[in-house]
Amino acid sequence: MGIVALGACGLLPDDQATADRPPGVGVVTHPVDGDTVDVEIGGVEERVRLIGIDTPESVAPNRPVECYGPEAKARLAELIPPGTEVRLERDVEARDQYGRLLAYVFRTADGLHVNESLVRDGYAEARRYEPNVARQAELDAAEVEARAADRGLWPVCGGTNTPLP
Repeated sequence: MGIVALGACGLLPDDQATADRPPGVGVVTHPVDGDTVDVEIGGVEERVRLIGIDTPESVAPNRPVECYGPEAKARLAELIPPGTEVRLERDVEARDQYGRLLAYVFRTADGLHVNESLVRDGYAEARRYEPNVARQAELDAAEVEARAADRGLWPVCGGTNTPLP
């Protein structure tokens, strides 16, 4: 059960890799919410769900905005604004039930693991989604650190899935 760059695992056809970017590397076009982002990869825009984390809802249809949802969305937009080059790594499953790519997202400029950063800074909680658990230990450790330091949503909301007052 290893982690694989998206292009190297047959998820994206070779003809979708661009001359200036290797397979699995794309550019953020639009942060959707705290744990979902649109990425142009190989000339195709894909909706990408960050693996191993959950952020409070900020845009889900038929669901209320949750405590710290707008803040989580804003933080993701700060970490990877439109135009940011990112490297996507997948785990066992390529897509979720909604057709979104599942990925660990890394900024190529400095290697920042975006999923982990959101958890460590208190904008997301670590969430185990079997069988995609290759990086779960580091995400769990980041949550322990955020909770112990009372960062972000922990002192304000107590966790995700908390409706706004």
